[in-house]
Amino acid sequence: MLPRDTNALGTIFGGVILSHIDLAGGVAAAREARRHFVTRAMREVEFIAPVYVGDVVSFYTSLQRRGTTSLTIRVEVEAERFNEPGHNVQVTAAEVVYVAIDEAGKPLSVR
Repeated sequence: MLPRDTNALGTIFGGVILSHIDLAGGVAAAREARRHFVTRAMREVEFIAPVYVGDVVSFYTSLQRRGTTSLTIRVEVEAERFNEPGHNVQVTAAEVVYVAIDEAGKPLSVR
């Protein structure tokens, strides 16, 4: 994480982390089904620990549910502390629902 992503307390904005969660989940969805996806919902985001400038943040994804036109992807977020190499802390996790769409923006089967 970079200094431009910090708030007045010197920690990374939660919105920056949310954006990365959405990106990581979108990559996982596209790997599951070669489609274009839009984000439908992001569920239960609770920040457990702060992220500091210089931390290395990792996003781990797993498929939770496959619907007719949607995929639910769980994204777990960990930070490796800049000042403590090898020390990882859980930052947050979320379930993100993505809907596959066609060129006209209409829902499309993911099966």
